Amino acid sequence: MPTRGRRGATLPMPTADADAATRYDVAVIGAGILGLATARELARRGERRILVIDKERTQATHQTGHNSGVIHSGLYYTPGSAKARLCVAGRHLLLEFCNEQDIAHDICGKLVVAVEESELAELQTLYERGIANGLRGLRLVDAQEIREIEPAVRGLRAIWVPEAGIVNYRDVALAIARDTPGVTFGLGARVTGLRVTSGEVEIQTTGGTARAENVIACAGLHSDRIARMTGAAPEPRIIPFRGDYWVLKPERRGLIRGLVYPVPDSRFPFLGIHFTRRIEGPVWCGPNAVLAFAREGYRRRDVDLGDLAEAVGYGGFRALAAKYWRTGLAELARDLSKRLFLDALRRYVP
Repeated sequence: MPTRGRRGATLPMPTADADAATRYDVAVIGAGILGLATARELARRGERRILVIDKERTQATHQTGHNSGVIHSGLYYTPGSAKARLCVAGRHLLLEFCNEQDIAHDICGKLVVAVEESELAELQTLYERGIANGLRGLRLVDAQEIREIEPAVRGLRAIWVPEAGIVNYRDVALAIARDTPGVTFGLGARVTGLRVTSGEVEIQTTGGTARAENVIACAGLHSDRIARMTGAAPEPRIIPFRGDYWVLKPERRGLIRGLVYPVPDSRFPFLGIHFTRRIEGPVWCGPNAVLAFAREGYRRRDVDLGDLAEAVGYGGFRALAAKYWRTGLAELARDLSKRLFLDALRRYVP
């Protein structure tokens, strides 16, 4: 069974003079859903000595456990792109795994709602993109059909995406870990350095030194820093953005049956403030998107001066901020004002 490390503990890693039998075929850096799924697939393909390293004491601590839990269908991605292909294929694999492991999930469907004439062209583009990506049951609906699907929602037109759904991805990640026997977990061990030697990689951590023939980085918010440890190019950079949610009062949960999204602004990688029914029952409203002052800054008061200096010192971020400063200010205003946040939601749920 996988072992679970304690912060500051000496973890199950070979030392510099360890014999070859204790070295690893593959080391995966990061015990979020991507790292765990990677380790599971490697084990299924016959790799025998696999180590998963993470600086936290438990799996699925960061991005895997900090998201709205939506099962996306592949609507938003350019047809033929890797994102489109992997999203569609990944959805099928995810549902298969959830059914095998008896993980709670719900294919509740999603509405992408246009509330202004200016949004109709982008809505049509999204619809055609979804058709090209092979989404089943996708259709354009009018104002009356919108109300039949989501009685509280108002809009001119919408895309009905019946294949979208919800799940708790932390539950999925922990089930993946349980379904991957034989993998060694080095938890509570932060990677501090990587050194490529003849035929292997030396992984230096706060819990010891490991050696592996191959290293796969699934380090999420710190993936660019892990890459730089190998001497790789510094780009792409991670610029952390924080998204805040409000939660509908329990007596108002009935307003939303499934997922309700606005038409996204194609200039940005964000999908806009939306309504998400959680698998546990609550309805989340959000998120906005504002610069986080720390890579793991989940609250406004979370500040890491080093992370902040690295972000604002990056020329790519400054260029983005200069070009879209009005949008940035609007997002910041919604972050600071509940009224403005609610105004964005009331555009399609009055």
